[in-house]
Amino acid sequence: MTQPDDPIAAIATAAGRGGIGVVRVSGRSLVPLALALLGKIPAARRAVRATFLDASGAAIDDGLALYFPAPQSYTGEEVLELQGHGGPVVMQMLLKRCLELGVRLAEPGEFTRRAFLNDKLDLAQAESVADLIEAATDSAARCALRSLRGEFSAAIEELLRQLIELRMLVEVTLDFPEEEFDLPDRTEVTGRHAKLLEALDIALAKSRQGSLLRTGLQVVLAGQPNVGKSSLLNRLAGEELAIVTPMPGTTRDSVRQAIQLEGVPLNIVDTAGLRDTQDEVERLGIARTWGEIGRADVVLLLVDASVGVTSQDLGLVARIPEAAKRVFVHNKIDLVGAEPQVQREEASTNIHLSAKTGAGMDLLHAELLGIAGWQQGAEDLFMARERHLVALRHAAQHTARAGEHFGQPELFAEELRLAQKQLDSIIGEFAADDLLGEIFSRFCVGK
Repeated sequence: MTQPDDPIAAIATAAGRGGIGVVRVSGRSLVPLALALLGKIPAARRAVRATFLDASGAAIDDGLALYFPAPQSYTGEEVLELQGHGGPVVMQMLLKRCLELGVRLAEPGEFTRRAFLNDKLDLAQAESVADLIEAATDSAARCALRSLRGEFSAAIEELLRQLIELRMLVEVTLDFPEEEFDLPDRTEVTGRHAKLLEALDIALAKSRQGSLLRTGLQVVLAGQPNVGKSSLLNRLAGEELAIVTPMPGTTRDSVRQAIQLEGVPLNIVDTAGLRDTQDEVERLGIARTWGEIGRADVVLLLVDASVGVTSQDLGLVARIPEAAKRVFVHNKIDLVGAEPQVQREEASTNIHLSAKTGAGMDLLHAELLGIAGWQQGAEDLFMARERHLVALRHAAQHTARAGEHFGQPELFAEELRLAQKQLDSIIGEFAADDLLGEIFSRFCVGK
């Protein structure tokens, strides 16, 4: 694959002041640039103290230079890293000097893109670089690091290996009908097919759970006025975020807070009480509430435990999108002397708790984690993105449909080809020519 290899440069450290700042340069033939900027060529892969020089030979800064010859670098190209004092002015002066020497400003993500194009990373690993940087929890950071190290890619490659071997059992008789081959054993084909389906299901489950570490769960607190939504938000957050008064309609606008449960990020949204009102400000708040409900993964519909679920509450439930999980939270059990409990019915889940005392909050935590699909102690999750989940789902669907065509090898093989295409899109490897190479090497076709 060919790609532009003109030198690029960018400030690699965060904006603002810091003890150290880094300007990174990548491309081909960086030796002239190093001589002009440093007056020497640094030893390979060794931190060398150097003075960074401007066009007149005057010092810009005093720092460290690291030179990585190709292909032993992050991008697979020659890389020069200049570590100086981390002031914004110094960094901009150093970057400007690099641009004067014929280097262009790097586009967003271009260093990692070049690493992918030069086969230093596959697509999934390249995406995990951004996930590691953006990780909001310890669990998310560890999961992203595992993906960066190639664990997710290795799992996808194992799925591809199983799928390719299954295809070869069938396609060899289709591509080379004039040769004498024994027909594939049906028991072996069905056994391999079942094993592949199981492996796809496991990979998809791990990916769904890992995806939660990236995006979190959108949880909206909804209900009629004065049922304790703001009190529940404060209890979940562990601090007084929302104003709590006995007066209905205190909350006029959405209040948001991000929390963590077992490393899973939850985005909690407290909303205005849902009721008919003539107050224009409150009406605007209620309109925003329905907007939040439309984007929710989970809607906690709070009701007063002394009253229970009313016809008004059922009317609210009917307006909640089907895609959102709905849970009735019977709040204020401390006022009626009830015990915390979970009641599961065919159409609903009911949790009885007290946001004021904290009784029953463990039940709500467990329910939210259950909805998220979280499993305690899971250490082998994949930091998956939405495109990965879509590709895995489609691969599983094509593989399942292949099982409906055991007696039709052409259709069976075509569904598996489509499944392979989906898996290939995750890591960006393995084309049709590679499959043909596998057939020749394994079956010695044409002998």
